[in-house]
Amino acid sequence: MEAQSPFLELLKDRIDLKQIPFSDRGSRLMVFGSEDRLSVRLAERWAKLNPGLGGYLERPPLLDDWRFTGGDTRSLPMTRTTYPHRLDCATAAGTFTVAFVDAETLLVTLPPGRHGLSFRATFDQAHTDRRGGVLRLTGDIRRNLAYTTTASLLTNDITPFDATQQIVRLTFNSPDRAAVLLNITPRLGFNRWVPDPAAALEAAALRWHAWFAAVPPVQERYRSQYYYAWWIMRAGLIAPRYYTTREVMVPSKLYYVGVWQWDAYFHALAYRHVDTKLAQDQIRVLLDHQRDDGMLPDAVHDEGMVTHLTFPVEADVTKPPLAAWVAWKLYETGGDREFLDEIYEPLVRCHRWWFEKNDLDGNGLCEYNHPYSSGLDDSPLWDDGVPVEAPDLNTYLCLQAEALSHIAAAIGEQADAAAWAASADALAHRMIDQLWDPAAGLFWALRRPGGERVRARTPFNLFPLVTGRMPPDIAARLVAHLTDTRQFWPAYPVPTVSLDDPTYNPLQMWRGPTWVNVNYLMVEGLRRSGYADLACTLRRRTLAMMLRDRDIHEYYHPETGQPPPKAASTFGWSSALFIEMALQDSLCAESGAGADLEGAQGSQRGGDT
Repeated sequence: MEAQSPFLELLKDRIDLKQIPFSDRGSRLMVFGSEDRLSVRLAERWAKLNPGLGGYLERPPLLDDWRFTGGDTRSLPMTRTTYPHRLDCATAAGTFTVAFVDAETLLVTLPPGRHGLSFRATFDQAHTDRRGGVLRLTGDIRRNLAYTTTASLLTNDITPFDATQQIVRLTFNSPDRAAVLLNITPRLGFNRWVPDPAAALEAAALRWHAWFAAVPPVQERYRSQYYYAWWIMRAGLIAPRYYTTREVMVPSKLYYVGVWQWDAYFHALAYRHVDTKLAQDQIRVLLDHQRDDGMLPDAVHDEGMVTHLTFPVEADVTKPPLAAWVAWKLYETGGDREFLDEIYEPLVRCHRWWFEKNDLDGNGLCEYNHPYSSGLDDSPLWDDGVPVEAPDLNTYLCLQAEALSHIAAAIGEQADAAAWAASADALAHRMIDQLWDPAAGLFWALRRPGGERVRARTPFNLFPLVTGRMPPDIAARLVAHLTDTRQFWPAYPVPTVSLDDPTYNPLQMWRGPTWVNVNYLMVEGLRRSGYADLACTLRRRTLAMMLRDRDIHEYYHPETGQPPPKAASTFGWSSALFIEMALQDSLCAESGAGADLEGAQGSQRGGDT
């Protein structure tokens, strides 16, 4: 299978072991490489160990300074080659290959002869035995490591490095087809059964090949990045543990370990093409932790949930309401009516929570009471505080009501379906009546309770276009802003702040960079609003931007297409939406739509101001 799978060869050396770790489905283990050594980090928060927000990002590797050594115990220089299923480390003593046996177990195949390996491990208890050794980390955070070999052990030493670290040094007389098993687990029991190395490598290759072989095909120009995106979508999955009640995709094992509500919805869009239940579980994990009042958590981690924060203001915190919107897309693909029946009431409770708790003035439009509930954490929209009655939030609620109407009809609740359809219409009209400024040609966010306009100009001033319910004259005004090269139409649109706004900063998260999810929603809005050619153009520009770098990032510079320094790598929703848009682009190719409209619309400079 290894020699027969084109997918594995296609992704040769895409895993650079620096910003892109070697990992596998369900695993918390990430293997990194630097010079002639490897390390293993854990994709876990361990809030008891590092209570500060993001403290786990600074934690040292659990297993570090992992080297392969010769018969004289000196470190061997190595040349590494990576594939989705294996990591080959070529040395003068032969090639050592690392592969996953399961989510908690790494297999290291050994070349014949006399050689060894060593590593430093963060454990405070250790002992050797006949086949290897056991190390344990005790206290509030328990982690365990067992190493086991089928080679003849010549030396097997564990030496304390300090109070919490041990140095392990092994030398072997290794026959053909020998291996070392590394089982890193929070469990008390260990996996110490060493499989046949050839069979284990074949099994790893088969798992990855089956994943890639199941995905729909795309055009050749997208193929390499497309399969890399699918690699991220599989390698980024973590197995259930504690509050993480389902197998779920994390935004990035390096930077964001947990399930964020907004991200989960976009992840589900990609999974629906290969595994209906996996796609559905990205929604279920959030519904598992729905509060009694209907609110869904901002995020779910192994140790608990994020539902309330004290910074930058103290308030409940959630994420934009898109659960029903994505659930309906899953149904359109998979046709699972039972899933709609399962989640309908929780979705209704969530929708009602927004209006019961976030419509301070009772005008039928909702506000964000915490900046992070928007997903736009550092946007200039919040520079002067919250609550903010925002066009994007009420756009999402309009899409939710529309989706709930479709869901209610599908499960036989016809009266509900009619009521939800009317609610979606009413929301669209209320946005026009209360947020639309005909002089500016924009929908303004309003700060409550006073109703002052938030003057920062962002694509979210254009978001009611996404509903597909705007009158043609309003839609045309919004499109004029979108395609103005002074505002939202640089080389790689759509910037998250207008280019000519004084708060524009293309390097700072939501203050300028282009985010793929914003573009995806805008593409959908353009299509729904009758601008199919422009939708194809924006989609293709987004795909072109994402092809400029071998990795897939959290956000991009709108003028250069490069990832800013702080943009997370191997990013989940960007990968999921690259998949979505690459699949959608085949429809544009078939219809002949989507030629670059720079001359017709993109160069427009007479948009409203």
